[in-house]
Amino acid sequence: MTEGVKRFHVGDRMSEIAIHRGTVYLAGQVAGDGSQDIRGQTAQVLAAIDRLLHEAGTDKAHILRAQIFLVDIADFAAMNEVWEDWVAPGDAPTRATVQALLARPEWKIEIVITAALWTE
Repeated sequence: MTEGVKRFHVGDRMSEIAIHRGTVYLAGQVAGDGSQDIRGQTAQVLAAIDRLLHEAGTDKAHILRAQIFLVDIADFAAMNEVWEDWVAPGDAPTRATVQALLARPEWKIEIVITAALWTE
């Protein structure tokens, strides 16, 4: 374990969460049910992000950056419908969305999040 770095759900290949100096880094999140359409997969991914951010001690209002990977950029508008219903009003993070091949053919979306720890 590296000094000053806190990790959660550590595996051989990756950690789901790493925290360092007040910044939370989430591993790329993908849908658990790959049979869903882009709206369903996006909702699953955002729910996973909510859970992980809560576990890390922060929330979606403290997201600094989102990196979104779509297998098909034609899904951009449908993904955005779900995203816009989820994102904290007035606290939309910086964001990039690109088309990319993902590790499994059933995945339509992967989202990587960087957030600030919540402090009072």
